[in-house]
Amino acid sequence: MPNDALIHDPEAGIERLLEIMRRLRAPETGCPWDIEQDFATIAPYTIEEAYEVADAIDREAWDELRGELGDLLFQSVFHAQMAAEAGHFTFQDVVRGMSDKMVARHPHVFGDESRDKSADQQTRDWEEIKAAERSEKAQKGALDGVAANLPALLRAYKLQKRAARVGFDWPATDEVIAKIAEEAAELAEAKGNADPDHLEEEFGDLLFVIANLARHLGIEPEAALRRANAKFIRRFEGVEARLADAGKRPEDSDLAEMDALWDAVKRAERAG
Repeated sequence: MPNDALIHDPEAGIERLLEIMRRLRAPETGCPWDIEQDFATIAPYTIEEAYEVADAIDREAWDELRGELGDLLFQSVFHAQMAAEAGHFTFQDVVRGMSDKMVARHPHVFGDESRDKSADQQTRDWEEIKAAERSEKAQKGALDGVAANLPALLRAYKLQKRAARVGFDWPATDEVIAKIAEEAAELAEAKGNADPDHLEEEFGDLLFVIANLARHLGIEPEAALRRANAKFIRRFEGVEARLADAGKRPEDSDLAEMDALWDAVKRAERAG
């Protein structure tokens, strides 16, 4: 039965949100848009909300983060409601599974193992536990379980990290840098061959090795690229602002002027 009191109780917590979701999906009385959705149509929104959470964190926009975390939580509730309707699992199953996983993966907190470990040792223990979990799921290959729908750069990083665990890795960063030079030369050669497919392949190889360099340097490449994107936006907006002060737009300028303004914006950032 519909529970209107729960819907309008601001102190009801997660149960209120679950009831709202049930009502939105109710076949006779719910929202037509929500009723029409399925896992495939909602998944892109889930990915988008996760990135909006990351963006709010990058900008240290804490009030926005509260809202973005709520949006991401709602995505979990939406998927769980659809799963419950199909008889797959419930939201409580999701909560129980995650709680069990966290307890199992932290025996040094919830069990009898010692907490007197380095961060590196805890990371190794974590990876061993996850490997055992993958084995229980019949994931046999070292690369099994790396999600196919991850952003390509992040997936490359994770694939290489998995391969490195079984010894498939360059032992030194210098070798990775040498491989980048090799791939860049192959890309330059492909550029002159008028074969778009081969050119794309060589460009992908270069990006893949760059992701590996990030791993060797202890850098998460997706985060590094997001930071570079934010820096580019900030500096280009600075160029636009300086042009506006002169009564101009980028379309009214040329590369030489904008490049000089770009350098001025960089100098101002560093001085500030």
